[in-house]
Amino acid sequence: MKRPLKPEEQRLWSMVAATVHPLPSRFAPKTPRPQTLDAAARIEPSRAQEAKQRLREALEGIEPNRRHRIAKEREEIGARIDLHGLTQDRAKAALEGFLHRAFDDGWRAVLVITGKGVQGDGVLRKRVPEWLGEAHLTHIVAGISEAARHHGGAGALYVALKRKPRT
Repeated sequence: MKRPLKPEEQRLWSMVAATVHPLPSRFAPKTPRPQTLDAAARIEPSRAQEAKQRLREALEGIEPNRRHRIAKEREEIGARIDLHGLTQDRAKAALEGFLHRAFDDGWRAVLVITGKGVQGDGVLRKRVPEWLGEAHLTHIVAGISEAARHHGGAGALYVALKRKPRT
C-alpha cells in the first residue's frame, strides 16, 4: 500500500491541487477553489478534516504482500475475536482489550470478525474501522484490510499490528 505523506509532501501537494481546475461540467463544485498558491498555503484544515486525515493514515490498508501472506497463512494469524451479538459499547471494549493483549503477546496479525449485518450494512462492520483508527490505538495498529473469503470475507478484517518496541 502507499505510505502516508509526510507533512512537507502534504503541504506541497495541497499547493499543487489548489492550482488544478476541473473541466466545466454540470457537476462542477459549488464552492470556489483558491486561485493562488498563497491562498492555498493560508487554508488550515478544520478539526473534522484533521480527524478524517488521521483516520485515513491509521487505516492505510495492509501492504499487499503482507496481506497475501496473512491470507495464505504464511504469516500466522495470532488470534481471532468474534464480535457477533455484542452491543457497540461492549464490542468496542472487547476489541480494544483484545488488541492490547495481542500486541503485548507479540502477535503481528489478528482477525476481527464483525459479521456483515442483515443486508450487508452491519453497524459493527462500519464502526470497527473507525475504532481502529482512533488515536489511542495508533501505536498498535499498522493497517487493516478485508479478510479473504475463507477467513470471513466482507464480514471480517485482518488487522496488522506493529512490532512491539524492544525494552
